[in-house]
Amino acid sequence: MNLIIDLGNTSAKLAIYQKNSINKLFHFKILQKKHLVDILFKFPKIKNVIISSVINVDFEILNFLKQNISTIIELTYKTSLPIKIKYNTKKTLGNDRIAGVIGANNIFPNTYVLVVDAGTAITYDIVTNKNIYIGGNISPGLNMRYKALNYFTEKLPLVTKNDFFDFIGNDTNSAIVSGVQNGIIYEISQYINNFKSLYNSDKIILTGGDCFFFDKKLKKPIFAEPNLLINGLNKILEFNV
Repeated sequence: MNLIIDLGNTSAKLAIYQKNSINKLFHFKILQKKHLVDILFKFPKIKNVIISSVINVDFEILNFLKQNISTIIELTYKTSLPIKIKYNTKKTLGNDRIAGVIGANNIFPNTYVLVVDAGTAITYDIVTNKNIYIGGNISPGLNMRYKALNYFTEKLPLVTKNDFFDFIGNDTNSAIVSGVQNGIIYEISQYINNFKSLYNSDKIILTGGDCFFFDKKLKKPIFAEPNLLINGLNKILEFNV
C-alpha cells in the first residue's frame, strides 16, 4: 500500500494507493503531523511513501514519516524516473510538471501528449512518442490573473471566477471576468491547435484545480483528469521500490 503526498502552493493532496488504484483521497489546506497520524492509524499497511512538494516540507512531518514508514521517496531532480527528461535546468523543473507528464505517459504511452495543468499557474508540457519530456511553458493561473489586475491597478476591483460570462463585458466586473476567462480559453485553445499541428497528435490532458471549470468551455476534444499528478507520483514510487 502506497501513500502519495502532493504539497502544492495552495493545498495538500494525499492519496492511498492499493494495487495501482486509489483507495482514498485526502485534501488539507495545510498538512499537519496529526493528519498523518490519523492516516497511518487507519491504513497500517502503508509501506511506501512519495513526497512531492513545491514548498518547503515541514521537518516534523518528514521526521515522523521516517520513523514510521519503511520506504520514503522525496521527489527531486535526482530521482530515477520512468521517462527521460530533456530539460536544460532540471534543478528548477517543478515536481508537479514531472509528475503530470509521467501520469500522462502512463495513460498514453509511446505517443505525443500535451498536459495542461490549470492550477495556481497554468503549465503546458509535452512528452514525446519516445517517452521523453521535452519541456513546456508557464503562464499565470486564473486566480493569479484576477489578483494581479486588482493589485497592480488603482481602481480595478478583485473579482472571482464566474461560470456565466460573454464574449465582451458590459460593466467593469463583467469586463474583467470575460477578459480573464476568455483570455485563458483562447490561450489554451491555441496551444492545443499548435500542438496538433506540430506533432500530429490529439492526446491532450487537462488537470489541475480549475480543470473542470475549463474543460466544457474549451470546446476541444480533451481528457480531464484531476488526479493526473498523484497518478504520476504513484508511478514514480512504483518505479523506485
